[in-house]
Amino acid sequence: QVQLVESGGGLVQPGGSLRLSCAASGSIISIGTMGWYRQAPGIQRELVATITRGGSTNYIDSVKGRFTISRDNAKDTVYLQMNTLEPEDTAVYYCNANFIARSATGRYFNNNTWGQGTQVTVSA
Repeated sequence: QVQLVESGGGLVQPGGSLRLSCAASGSIISIGTMGWYRQAPGIQRELVATITRGGSTNYIDSVKGRFTISRDNAKDTVYLQMNTLEPEDTAVYYCNANFIARSATGRYFNNNTWGQGTQVTVSA
């Protein structure tokens, strides 16, 4: 089993900042691309940003220049620094990861998993 645990969400005023963290744990051999997604009420979940194990990043247009994704491979953790937050950024933010893990029988396998989500609310 591999689990992702997010933290760092909360309530912030427009123009403020928050930093989300997502730590992976379990029988991990290697974690590949990690990403942050978000889902606002009544809207489909959308990709916000991704980062490869080597550090290559990708962002949706609406967050470019405001959000920064980073990771610490030694800690199996990915971060999302969010600056100049806008009310439109209000959503539940989910962490996602592709990984290679080892089963109880010792077999290696590829899979993908999600965190439980953390609420980000941007409001005056």
